[in-house]
Amino acid sequence: MAKILIADDEKEIVKLLKIYLEAEDIEVFEANDGKQAIEILNREEIDIALVDIMMPKIDGYGVINHIREHRDRYIPIIVISAKVTLSDRVLGIDLGADDYIVKPFEPLEIAAKVKAQLRRLNQVHINTKELEKIVVGDISLDLRECILRNGDETVPLTKAEFMVMQLLMGSPRRVFTKDQIYESAWNDVDAVDDNTIRVIISRLRDKVGSEHIKTIRGLGYRYEE
Repeated sequence: MAKILIADDEKEIVKLLKIYLEAEDIEVFEANDGKQAIEILNREEIDIALVDIMMPKIDGYGVINHIREHRDRYIPIIVISAKVTLSDRVLGIDLGADDYIVKPFEPLEIAAKVKAQLRRLNQVHINTKELEKIVVGDISLDLRECILRNGDETVPLTKAEFMVMQLLMGSPRRVFTKDQIYESAWNDVDAVDDNTIRVIISRLRDKVGSEHIKTIRGLGYRYEE
């Protein structure tokens, strides 16, 4: 049974989401502030996290940072927040969130996105049984550990970054359209916009070098050695 952390100071939202997610055979752990969320993360083998931004004691950004810096196993993160500006969305994704949903929302939408993230995570594990590593020049992508290595340097990746790198490095010099990248990383073209993919590509260029990821105007992106 998958385990999910719901971290939100609005208890009614947590209880509502718990009803829908438990109906999908998902075990739910509740936190009403960031401190409780981190305590649960340190105690339980959480598979996916729903995180509000505006929480007492430690805000959602702090919880996301904790997950990305202190968890050896990759955990998908979905932000649920009343903060609606583009800068808020970009910051959440930049810190390592895999999706960003604005309140108010439909509980069925949350449940669908949680199931999609879990399917995607399981698919990564299945695919890596046959192929363990992609190597292009000095850059290698470990498909078992979800780790990028740039020479001797280990570079952490979010799930979306990992999926995009797997797509691009798996077929060097092939041009991938934005829709193909969306479907590879999010499995839902409607969940993201052009700015989201630009943020992901910009972060990956910072991590592997801008010379490796080329923009092909009017078409998309390709990876070069």
